[in-house]
Formats: sequence, structure tokens, C-alpha cells
Amino acid sequence: MTDKPLILGISGASGLIYAVHAIKYLLASNYTIDLVASKASYLVWQSEQDQRMPPDPQEQEQFWREQTGIPNQGKLRCHRWGNVGATIASGSFRTLGMIVIPCSMSTIAKIANGMSSDLLERAADVQLKEGRKLVVVPRETPFSLIHLKNLTTLAESGVSIVPAIPAWYHKPQTIEDLVDFVVARTFDQLEIDCVPLNRWQGQD
Repeated sequence: MTDKPLILGISGASGLIYAVHAIKYLLASNYTIDLVASKASYLVWQSEQDQRMPPDPQEQEQFWREQTGIPNQGKLRCHRWGNVGATIASGSFRTLGMIVIPCSMSTIAKIANGMSSDLLERAADVQLKEGRKLVVVPRETPFSLIHLKNLTTLAESGVSIVPAIPAWYHKPQTIEDLVDFVVARTFDQLEIDCVPLNRWQGQD
């Protein structure tokens, strides 16, 4: 593990459970997370969980720790979505890279076209210009031609694209098992191995 923080972006796509599990495993493994949730994610959380996500950074840190059940481990710094003067908005702030989970197609489009209308998009743009690892987890179906073109642009720019598509060879028993598969494969892109997963062992 390293002292460099990992940036975790949460956009307004359905499936915020992916973000909760990602935060849980990173904190449990004592990673440092700089977290930014987009404006739309507040609305999605309210819709999916019937619960308010606090905008205040300190209150939001406590909120995510309560959601994950990890009260003390790791380091978690939350940033307001509109604070484009935050540390993660600068290339001089060194990081392990960035994961956007889940990632809406609106966020995909803005990153692919160099638009930085909020801190999440700016942080992603910084990872690209600095040549750091950026991983996006799109959660949409079906993909339109526009979606595919934007995803292709990101892939050609070196972005790792990990769609929220679980497998079944690990014999999942719960929804959480399916979520963890996607989170584990996402972390694989950054060579982070902290999710218990029955990986494919091949066939005799």
C-alpha cells in the first residue's frame, strides 16, 4: 500500500451500492480516499435509498463511514462537488489515480470532451493530463452509439472502462456478491487487491 490517496468519484448513475462497497473495502484496507460526489448523485441517493446525503464534507465523511460500517480505519476526505479549488483539482497533488463508480453517461461525455463543470470532472481531467490511471464504471443499458463513441474516446485516451456487469462463475449467492465482483475487477485496474473474491481458476 502507499500513502498516496486514491480519488473516488461518485456520479449520478443508478447503482450507488457500488460506491459504498468500494469505499468499504478501501477503508478496511487503510487506504486514503479523496471522495467527491457529483450534484446529481445526491438526487440519486435520495431516490434509491430514501435518505439524504449531507453536503457538508465532515458530515459526509461520517455519512459514508456509517454506510460502510468502517468507523475508524483508513482516511477519508470528502469534497464539495463545486469546489474546483480543492487539492484534487490540481495536477501537483499526487495520487494513485481515480475511480468513478458508478459513472453516468453524462459524466462519461464530459470527461471524453474535456469539459470540467464540477470538481469530479476536473479531477478526472487532471488524471488524464498527468498520465495517471483513470477507471470509469459505466452503469447504463443499452448503450447508444453516442455512448459508445464517448467510451471509445476514453479508451483511446488510456482510460480503463469497467462496465457494471457481474459474472456468475464465482457462484454468487447475494446481490452483494455481484457488486463485489464489479468492485474487485475495478480495483484490479489499479493493482489493488482488497476484495475477497473467488477468482477464475481455470478448468481441468
